[in-house]
This record gives sequence, structure tokens and C-alpha cells, in this order.
Amino acid sequence: MALLLVQHAQSLTKEEDPEKGLSMEGRKTAERMAALAREHGVAVAVIQHSGKKRARQTAEIFADALSPARGVQAAAGLNPLDDVTAFNMDSAAGQMLVGHLPFMERLAAHLVAGAAEKAPVVKLQNAGIVCLEKDAALDHWYVKWMLMPPAAFLSGKK
Repeated sequence: MALLLVQHAQSLTKEEDPEKGLSMEGRKTAERMAALAREHGVAVAVIQHSGKKRARQTAEIFADALSPARGVQAAAGLNPLDDVTAFNMDSAAGQMLVGHLPFMERLAAHLVAGAAEKAPVVKLQNAGIVCLEKDAALDHWYVKWMLMPPAAFLSGKK
């Protein structure tokens, strides 16, 4: 069973937008990453996000490219400081979770290494994707692949 973790795209500052929606650069990077995911055949049944504006907007951009059958949904437990051990993994198959640091990196560390408080097992970037998969026979999660924005995406260069 695969689970995709995505850190929201780059957001505006609180001064620019009190709700910290996506910046223009963040939107462009998310659109490029979503298109790359589609080109690589990434499929998800549902995209869940924290409910914060920047996560919702990132989730919607990915949904436009990936067309998840169950759409985009806000989900409890995906905020930056939420407890990763409390997150319900029972229905993780085919999900993309769009959230924040440090939660996303701590969730990956919890699933892969069993230690959310230790050093991260992956370092996410804005709009980057980490695919975790669970080996059912071994009852063990591992990093299957990652798709991170190239430096050219982040700098706005082609």
C-alpha cells in the first residue's frame, strides 16, 4: 500500500496574506510538480490536506492534475505540530497527504524508522512528494521514491 506525502508549496508571508496562501512561485512549482507526477503515472484515490489555505491550495493543484476518484478533503491531524502517532493509517492506501513541516517529516520518520523524534529519514521541499509503501508481509514501511522540485523550479529559471 502506497502513501504519498507532500509538503505544501511556498506560501506568502502573514503580512502579505494573513492566511498564508500560496505565492505565485509556489503555485507555479506545485503545478510543475503535479504535472510531473501525472507524467510519471502517479495515481491517488484521495488527496487529504490540513485545512490550512496553503495546504488546501496545493492539494487542489495536485487534484487538477491527478483527478483522484474521491477528490480533495480536509483531514484532522495534519497540522505542523500534530502527533504523528495519533494519525490514522488504517486507510492510507492510495492517499496523498498535503501538510506542513515538521509533521510530514516526522510522520515519515515514525513510519519508516519507528521514531518520530529522531533525525528525519527524508527532507521534504515545498511541493515535493515522498512515496512510502508498506510491505504487508514484513509489516514495515519504506521510502519507495521521491520527486522533489529541481533547483530551476525553485529559482524560477527554465
